Amino acid sequence: MLPSRKGCISTVEFETMQIQINEDKKELKQHGDYTFPVNLSGEMLSRYEGGAFFWHWHTEIELTLVLKGQIEYRVNERTYHLKAGDGLFCNSNAMHAGMRIDNQDCQYFSTTFHPRFLYGFENSILQTKYVDPVLNAPAFSSAVFLSSEEWASEILSLLREIYALYLQPAPDQELRLHILISEIWRHLYGHFTSCSFEEPSSSDSIGRLKEILSFIHTSYAKQITLEEIADHVHLSKSECCRFFKRHMNMTVFDYLLYYRIQQSLPLLQEGLCTISKAAESCGFSNACYYGKLFKRYMNCTPRQYQARFRPDRQPSRETLPQTD
Repeated sequence: MLPSRKGCISTVEFETMQIQINEDKKELKQHGDYTFPVNLSGEMLSRYEGGAFFWHWHTEIELTLVLKGQIEYRVNERTYHLKAGDGLFCNSNAMHAGMRIDNQDCQYFSTTFHPRFLYGFENSILQTKYVDPVLNAPAFSSAVFLSSEEWASEILSLLREIYALYLQPAPDQELRLHILISEIWRHLYGHFTSCSFEEPSSSDSIGRLKEILSFIHTSYAKQITLEEIADHVHLSKSECCRFFKRHMNMTVFDYLLYYRIQQSLPLLQEGLCTISKAAESCGFSNACYYGKLFKRYMNCTPRQYQARFRPDRQPSRETLPQTD
């Protein structure tokens, strides 16, 4: 079991879940609070149904340190294959998603903080000179941290210090975190100003992808067609299919089915409706077909999944590795 955390740093219970988002894909989870807008969390891909977390975005900046295994991490139009020891910067409001590689689990540590944690007062020189230029650079939606690169190695070392504080909180925890995160930003800003970055291949691509996902997320419970999705983003059906497959590595239809299955999980967990009703509520007209797809995506039947959430069943827990 993980040690208890204080303040905004809480224990992580490894019950399977999925990121909760609104219809615009903005994550609903609170990352810290106004008094200390920082959230530290130990994560495992196996926590998420299907071993992956959905495309989503949030105002906060996110720093990831891979502890064990590998993860395919996507940020806007870029795809990264990260292994243990690697890290990643995900900029404010950037779309991102993560999934397993070769069906192997991945343990990672996430440091998420609001940009104001860096600059304090609105329109301060810290904001206008050192933070906003990074946040407002479309070509700098993400950056990978590899130990083979000196600037990134410094950041990885600082992230490991934050992870150590997560495992063993200090009396001056908040002050230490502010110093460490500010130092990380100093290195990141230095890299940003010293390099030129290639502009995204199409400035409209991410916006269009958001529109397609938003349409699916708001319409999944009813029967929708490829033509309706394509019309929504002013593409032909064939171009819509190619565009979606290029960015998501799956077809529109497969994503719709997967999303419907994911949306049915809370209904099964709560046990407030039958399996047939859960299927119908999420856009499936045939409960047998729903059961077949459920088994494919979840490796169990809807009834077996529902049984996991009986009151007499204790949630499973996993332990994250200690820092060196």
